[in-house]
Amino acid sequence: MRLPAEKIPTIPAPVRAVLRNAVWSYGKATSAIRPLPGFLVIGAQKAGTTALYAYLRQHPAITGPSWKEVSFFDRHYARGEAWYRGNFPNSLRARGDLVGEASPSYLFHPLAPERVAGLVPEAKLIVLVRNPVDRAYSHYQHEVALGREPLSFEDAVAAEYERLRGEEGRLVADPSYFSHAWWNYTYRARGLYADQLERWLAVFPREQLLVVPSDDLSADPGAAYASVLAFLGAAPHRLDSYPRVFERQYEPMAPETRAKLAAEFAEPNRRLYELLGRNLAWE
Repeated sequence: MRLPAEKIPTIPAPVRAVLRNAVWSYGKATSAIRPLPGFLVIGAQKAGTTALYAYLRQHPAITGPSWKEVSFFDRHYARGEAWYRGNFPNSLRARGDLVGEASPSYLFHPLAPERVAGLVPEAKLIVLVRNPVDRAYSHYQHEVALGREPLSFEDAVAAEYERLRGEEGRLVADPSYFSHAWWNYTYRARGLYADQLERWLAVFPREQLLVVPSDDLSADPGAAYASVLAFLGAAPHRLDSYPRVFERQYEPMAPETRAKLAAEFAEPNRRLYELLGRNLAWE
């Protein structure tokens, strides 16, 4: 079933839960005939992964789970390989197709690179990066909309360090541990892209990883889509349209807050530009 990724959140949460549990149970029972993915969209969160995955799913030779964000290598790793395979189409349906999935917290999880390398070492990895100031504010607005963030943006950013104290250590020590603070409140930390990319590049060769600035996806989605298809080795394919997915309207960030965050991210961004060999001119 090729359910458009952007339609999934419109399904009521209780119905999604029932459907997912049914899919997981059946998938795990038939995991022996289900392939592992050949590519992963690993992040970053709030950087355009939903849009890109929606575009990829429209390619006639690309398939994947009916649900975006399988989150195996971060949230569900303790469930095991059979559970993960159960999320993918069976081999008869996927024969000849490129198989992949998109879970935007993989980039950020401290154990994900080694986990991915252990199970799908040949997988191609796609990363979208967005101006970390904008990403942080979009992330915050997402949490507010879900009713999980009671603080102002400025207070939430200020509270981030204390909220996250010790959480990464717990994630590393216990693969079954789920950290709500790490998942929900990492506004600044997820924007430290150079640190995260270096962790992946310590495990995977550079040619297996493609970084796409979300500004490129926004400015010329057709060209960005074509570059991703070429990286995956998929045949060229044009879409009738490239809709922006999940754009949320909210008040702009206070200028003084933006200036402060831009200053904080200046050095991490410089490291990213050096890593990419490209100045993205984020402010």
